[in-house]
Amino acid sequence: MVDKKKIHIAAAVIVDDAGRLLLVRKRNTSYFMQPGGKLDAGESPESALIRELQEELDFVITPGDLTPLGQFTDVAANEPDHLLVADIFRIQNVSGELQPAAEIEEVKWVPPADFDSLMLAPLTEKQIIPLVYAPV
Repeated sequence: MVDKKKIHIAAAVIVDDAGRLLLVRKRNTSYFMQPGGKLDAGESPESALIRELQEELDFVITPGDLTPLGQFTDVAANEPDHLLVADIFRIQNVSGELQPAAEIEEVKWVPPADFDSLMLAPLTEKQIIPLVYAPV
């Protein structure tokens, strides 16, 4: 058995006041996922997420805006034979329209009732949604 190559990313869980989850789709891909991206060499997950959100959504945050939810692993949606290692952070009190930039093609606020109608990245579908929308 061949070990899968690992990709380390940082990603954001952003839920608005209506309970909708912010998802993005990168250009020339089919899967919707959390906004975020790969860590540069020597970069912390927090710094990577702050940089990626600014590049991809023109969304400016500070380290104090991030609440760590943990590190999760799943298969990478857009890179075959790769394993995704994701540091996930919640960001609260986001309002207004976020516009796609850089490699982001589409930005959507998705209500839970619509999750089944989208192609979701494995990490989003199998781990993030159950974590965020678990019955209390």
